[in-house]
Amino acid sequence: MSSVAKRLSGKTIVITGASSGIGKSTALEFAKTSPDSLKLVLTARRLDTLKEVAKEIEGVAKGVKVLPVKLDVSKPEEVRGLVGNLPEEFRDVDVLVNNAGLVKGVAQAPDIAAEDIDAMFSTNVTGLINMTQAILPIFKSRPDGGRGDVINIGSIAGREPYQGGSIYCATKAAIRSFTDAMRRELISTRIRVIEIDPGQVETEFSVVRFYGDKDKAKKVYEGVEPLTPDDIAEVVVFAAGRRENVVLADTLVFPNHQAAATVMHRKSVQ
Repeated sequence: MSSVAKRLSGKTIVITGASSGIGKSTALEFAKTSPDSLKLVLTARRLDTLKEVAKEIEGVAKGVKVLPVKLDVSKPEEVRGLVGNLPEEFRDVDVLVNNAGLVKGVAQAPDIAAEDIDAMFSTNVTGLINMTQAILPIFKSRPDGGRGDVINIGSIAGREPYQGGSIYCATKAAIRSFTDAMRRELISTRIRVIEIDPGQVETEFSVVRFYGDKDKAKKVYEGVEPLTPDDIAEVVVFAAGRRENVVLADTLVFPNHQAAATVMHRKSVQ
């Protein structure tokens, strides 16, 4: 057994937005890395898809227990009820991966739809904060001030705002500020607060941004080789698998063709 597998062994991990993309890949990567005694709580709005992910995990790691939970993080009442409704064996959470997030449209002020603003803030910001507040008491109840990992999936957009992404960029900047403040607030504990900021990753992200228009979404990735959800999942599991005294506080991950939010090299497409 590898040292990372040993450190993760027996832990309970909660992953939001786990039905696809980075969340699904992260669940699979945890299971493959420590396949003997892990417990995974996978949450998303699509329960049927989560159950398919659970079957996939059980196929590659029979020692991993998987609990699919239907949850919309944008609804505070659902988040508040999460921990109390978990079976006893899944309540002692060790790692929270705040992955659920979305982007809607490319409109610029003053033409940004109110429902898009609300959807992005209620999921990306309020949802993440509420999830963290639901799980932190479990971490803080442990000896020596507390122990556990909060891993927030941010974005390069939280560091570099760009045209057509003002609201999404603002939500990711808010996550960055919340993460940094919380790390300072928890400095006297063994609770690790980690942010991982991907650059361009090919997921359902762009399909959602363009309201289901797959042709528009496909054009985003023409002439480039974006990161895959697996690339980010490997970083998440690497961060969680460090020795407890090691905090990968802040990680920015680009594909090779990208150097900043809006600096990319595209090959000509024939």
